[in-house]
Amino acid sequence: MSEKAINDRASIARRLVGKRGRSLWRSLGELSRDPEVMALLQREFPGLPSLTEAKLGRRRLIELMGASFALGGLAACGPATVPDVAIPYVALPPGVIPGVARNYATAVTRGGYADGVLVVHQMGRPVRVEGNPEHSASLGALDPVIQASILDLYDPDRSQTVLKAGRIAGADAFVTALTARADALAAKHGRGLRILSGAVTSPTLAAQMEALRRRFPEMRWHRWEADGRDNVRAGAALAFGRPVDTVLHVDRADVILAIESDFLDAAPGHLRYARDFARRRRAPEEGRPEAMSRLYAVESMPTLAGGRADHRFVARPEEIERAVRALAAELGAGPPDWKADWKGQGPGWVAAVARDLGAHLGAALVHAGPAQPPAVQALVHVINDALGAPGRTVEYIDPVEVDPVDHADSLAALVRDMRGGVVDTLLVLDANPAFTAPADLGFAEALGRVPLSVHLGTHVDETAMLCGWHVPEAHVFERWSDARAFDGTVTIIQPQLQPLWAGWSPHELLAVLGGEPRPNGYGIVRDHWLRAARERGEADAEAFWIESVRAGVVADSAAPPVTVAVSGDLVAGLPTPAEAPRGDALTALFRPDPWLGDGRHANNGWLQELPRPFTTLTWDNAALLAPATAERLDVKNGDVVALTVAGETVRAPVWVLPGHAADCVTIPFGFGRTVAGRIGKGVGFDAYRLRRGDGLWQAAVRLSKTGGTYPLAATQHHQMIESPDLVRAGTLDEFRENPRFAQRPVSDQSLYPAWEYPRNAWAMAINLNACIGCNACTAACQAENNIAIVGKEEVLRNRQMHWIRVDTWYEGGAEAPNETLFQPMTCMHCEKAPCEVVCPVGATVHDTDGLNVMVYNRCVGTRFCSNNCPYKVRRFNYFNYAEDDPRLAMSWNPDVSVRARGVMEKCTYCIQRIREARIAADREGRPIRDGEVKTACQQACPAEAIVFGDAKDPDSVVSRRRGSPLDYGVLEELGTRPRTTYQARLRNPNPDIQEA
Repeated sequence: MSEKAINDRASIARRLVGKRGRSLWRSLGELSRDPEVMALLQREFPGLPSLTEAKLGRRRLIELMGASFALGGLAACGPATVPDVAIPYVALPPGVIPGVARNYATAVTRGGYADGVLVVHQMGRPVRVEGNPEHSASLGALDPVIQASILDLYDPDRSQTVLKAGRIAGADAFVTALTARADALAAKHGRGLRILSGAVTSPTLAAQMEALRRRFPEMRWHRWEADGRDNVRAGAALAFGRPVDTVLHVDRADVILAIESDFLDAAPGHLRYARDFARRRRAPEEGRPEAMSRLYAVESMPTLAGGRADHRFVARPEEIERAVRALAAELGAGPPDWKADWKGQGPGWVAAVARDLGAHLGAALVHAGPAQPPAVQALVHVINDALGAPGRTVEYIDPVEVDPVDHADSLAALVRDMRGGVVDTLLVLDANPAFTAPADLGFAEALGRVPLSVHLGTHVDETAMLCGWHVPEAHVFERWSDARAFDGTVTIIQPQLQPLWAGWSPHELLAVLGGEPRPNGYGIVRDHWLRAARERGEADAEAFWIESVRAGVVADSAAPPVTVAVSGDLVAGLPTPAEAPRGDALTALFRPDPWLGDGRHANNGWLQELPRPFTTLTWDNAALLAPATAERLDVKNGDVVALTVAGETVRAPVWVLPGHAADCVTIPFGFGRTVAGRIGKGVGFDAYRLRRGDGLWQAAVRLSKTGGTYPLAATQHHQMIESPDLVRAGTLDEFRENPRFAQRPVSDQSLYPAWEYPRNAWAMAINLNACIGCNACTAACQAENNIAIVGKEEVLRNRQMHWIRVDTWYEGGAEAPNETLFQPMTCMHCEKAPCEVVCPVGATVHDTDGLNVMVYNRCVGTRFCSNNCPYKVRRFNYFNYAEDDPRLAMSWNPDVSVRARGVMEKCTYCIQRIREARIAADREGRPIRDGEVKTACQQACPAEAIVFGDAKDPDSVVSRRRGSPLDYGVLEELGTRPRTTYQARLRNPNPDIQEA
């Protein structure tokens, strides 16, 4: 595709001149009216060459059509492979009933922090993950990374045996070797013993570490996470003189300022925060528009918080710090000259934001993301203190992480000791520093000097390849453990099945080091909590343990608030803000990939293929540039550039991103794995090679063109619909003036037949005012409905299979769009469905509940239905995608059929869940209750943006939502009468900065 117009700012400017009303666009190519992008709108299957391009004759065309019909019919006759024999149960295992799901509580950890989940079992096999409604960190919600953990469980590339120097050695040999070394270490009080792990919040593991310190008093425990917790913790230490963790109460905040914040998508507690935030944004449909909160965002790189902001300000990193200083001064928490320092650095929004925050004392909060330096983190605490936030919108607790340290300093100290010959035994627990450590640290070289090194991990990764011993780690769904949530709440982690490949838990490995030759993970964790129950005065310790395992939450275990005071000399001791790089250098912004994190999920196909927010990239990372910067450097999407930091150079493709700060380049890390399994190996480029210890999050980088190009599989031009009215939005003032501003007159006349619904009329409503664009719905739908991944080459042909896509729309200019809107698009289950009347074999039909259903074994692949669907929400299996990846088979949901080549598929409103609820209701002789059926997307959504139910019931939640004056249907003018409707997005702008 030509990219000339995509980066032609003059063309974009001409496009906007004279525009009246809202000007919405999905991509820069659409905004500039790039002819090739516009041509995609005219083609139903853009991944296929047109007939004119192929120059086919009439005879050849008829031959190909005949062959297609024949092959399509054969493909629909049955699966490609038929099992030779089916073996039924003779005697059912206890508690297993075919077709009846069982849920077991546990948790998934990220950066040590626990999110409570329920793992759904079918006949003893875990098949999907749901949120635990009793857990304070999830409240029943999930994000894509947690959803995809079920696929990690069945990953055939996981480590399966103990290795010594890369060769199979067996567990007994390892236990013998480690026990002998432990005895020798005990004789010298543990001198030379080092343990390296990620962040730990497990009370049981903390107790084990204390026991090891008693046996090995000279041992050292090091930590390393490639996230920004060091900045956050250092900022708290600057502000209060001690490290503390911050717990936000977003539901109490009337005004929020997000400073490149991740509180909606990645921060510890983000699922809870997203739910609390969305509930404050749904006030208009409840008749209380004055209760809607207001969100400001200032950032260099677009975030989900920025996408949801009422006002978003684009600023370079050094400008952000100066703006925060000016804000503190405006609130009386900083010297007046900080305000003068800000003047001339950007629009005059700081004073207006300060006035708004100051007008809501006790009901305002400020939050900074982990990439912000300690000085900004400290100033955020100062500002929150001036706003009266402590005890209201924020609370401080003792650090949830066990024995918190500065991770960068801890890792650097370990490398110094290894290089100095001090370390003779190193245990690496569930970490991969050979890949994630700063490039200038030299971890890999130093590791080679350690006589005995042991790596515990789920995969043979870059660090495992360098260690003398590798021990397979059990997946979090295969082991006993415990962990704390963002607020300190403890979750008991229980296994969902026996380890598939004899994996070990960290508890068991540390127990061997402590002198137990045959450790038992269950006994270690259980004994710890039985002792804890007796210490806290529980009358029945065993009953306490059983209930904690059942609920997934240890009762009354949340951390109590602590009282802290801002240091009096903080302001005077802050360093001078950094300056922008000199000359032609750009500012590099290192950020984790939203799905792969630090790279540990690189072998997960669901996450690789899930489009990233804003960029919609799949199967790759790219150097992200602002349109103005791309134009100045004369680069466009897919151009390969050389990025050089401190003499180290990597090559990366470019992606031009609206709303990105000028003269900055965001470099996502987590890609470029050299040892990661068949899915993740070699995907993308390795940004860690550019990270230095003194520039983990920001550095000066030189960018130069190489002349090469690289194909990037982005989905922003897929399923495009040429209509200016798909996503509707307004302001609170517009809503007060005309509550039905989002609705349009629609004729009731139709040539299609009328339908009668004797029992239920299922419908869905999606609140755009709540949606945060997190893609949890897409991931949940994939896990529930056995949706296959197709790979990069197929995505490049517009053939991804997701049943739900999240469209991102912009309003305004390309450099700093005034507004970003997210719209999940799925099958509309039209009352007058255009797809049904054109199917020659009756494969897509209307049922008695109003669902547009697919009869898969009828479909012969004509694709007429997709051609006649105005919403572009149907997916076609060009190949047997479901059979291409053997990992998928174990994770398939047995309640949903697996589609084969030549079959069309799309959203079913999770019909299997509807049928399950109907069977239960019929058995009990009652109607289905409202809320009894929850679709997968609805259940996972942290913002509760999606509701589902019976539209015939006037008291149902979906009926009330559809009765909102903000409710509208997409493309209603076509007469399709969609069962899925939307509630328009509302902004709550500050009148003082309407044009900022």
